[in-house]
Amino acid sequence: MALRLFDTYAREVREFVPLNADGPVGLYACGPTVYHYAHIGNLRTYLFVDWLRRGLEYCGFDVNHVMNITDVGHLTSDADTGEDKMELGALRMGMDAWEVARFFTDAFRTDLDALNIANPHTWCNATDHIAEQIEFVSDLEAKGFTYRTSDGIYFDSRRLNSYGHLARLNIEGLQAGARVDQGERRFVTDFALWKFSPKDEQRQMEWHSPWGRGFPGWHIECSAMSAKYLGDFFDIHCGGEDHIPIHHTNEIAQTEASRGTRLANFWMHGYFLQLDGEKMAKSSGDFLRLTSLIEAGHDPLVYRYFCLTAHYRSKLTFSWESIESAATALGRLRQTVRDWGDAGEAAPDPGFMEEFRTHVENDLNLPRALALTWDLTRADLPDPVRKATVLAFDVVFGLELAEWEPETEAVPAEVLGLAADRQAARESKDWARADALRDALAELGWTVEDTREGPRLLKT
Repeated sequence: MALRLFDTYAREVREFVPLNADGPVGLYACGPTVYHYAHIGNLRTYLFVDWLRRGLEYCGFDVNHVMNITDVGHLTSDADTGEDKMELGALRMGMDAWEVARFFTDAFRTDLDALNIANPHTWCNATDHIAEQIEFVSDLEAKGFTYRTSDGIYFDSRRLNSYGHLARLNIEGLQAGARVDQGERRFVTDFALWKFSPKDEQRQMEWHSPWGRGFPGWHIECSAMSAKYLGDFFDIHCGGEDHIPIHHTNEIAQTEASRGTRLANFWMHGYFLQLDGEKMAKSSGDFLRLTSLIEAGHDPLVYRYFCLTAHYRSKLTFSWESIESAATALGRLRQTVRDWGDAGEAAPDPGFMEEFRTHVENDLNLPRALALTWDLTRADLPDPVRKATVLAFDVVFGLELAEWEPETEAVPAEVLGLAADRQAARESKDWARADALRDALAELGWTVEDTREGPRLLKT
């Protein structure tokens, strides 16, 4: 079976065949707008990107992974209205916009490290690629796809017959339902390529251009930077599902108009994390960061495990109860894998490996692959084989099962005494007393696990 992935552009699962058989797979992922902390809903998208990259590598492909950092040009509305998010972040934080960008970029990368998300091979900041963006807009202008208003240079979406294909937009319906106050835009789906700085106002982030002092629109950065690092037509472009109707639709439009390609052969999107039935969003002010889970006593990889339980193309609902369940499951898996000891020279089980690869190749069906892992824990196989097999799985999962060690904590003398009494009761087959002592240990916050090597005390 070959690797098959869902392509949003084609609206179907289809076989992945790299565009360049001799070169790496070009993978571009939309990164964050660094005006605020990433919330755990954002981080679910980057976990999806990480599993996509790991899945590609597991299937034998080399990958060239590029991710942008939006540090200018993203307005409070994705449709190019409102204030600049970076400038607002500067006001909120009491810093300048450049300091805000550095601060939240560092925070984002710290979150990625905590979740064991691999860094892209190339990070590219929008502010480091202003010349490339100006060049791209100039090319669109030369080809007749732009017009000028009092506040900027806009893309004329009506000039492109294929506009909106990615999102299957009803263009006429959008225009009919548009608000009257769409400014000087000729059509509701037109979007900013370059915004002028307000007269008599000094912006913190602005540059000279052929059209006047200003800053790039949000969408142009990804077309320009992906072209620089991956070429005009590359293998996979991915991001969150919220990018489908506007950002990715506009990226495709720019690149089709300028370069004659739809930018990427596959367009892939991770679905939302929901909180109380709604998408988690910074705008609501009610969002959870990874540090929220850490402060509640959870290892960051508990969140990684939690996200593994749902397919990337399905909604996932957050609750503290589900996080507790994920913590319990990951704890059990870690301890089980550790109890298997050293894999030594053992090879992974061929049958389990074949089934695992089938799930990976089936549009990254990692929830089913995770269920297979639990089947493995119950399989009648030698421990070294099970250990070798699960560690091969973890190349994709990224749960760091080989590295885990239980936290060491001094066991109070009272607890040690109760555990010794319980073991004596078990040896004398006084099961009622053994159960009572187990309950007493639980009240003190300890569980006792009976293993082949003897009882093991675990802090709950």
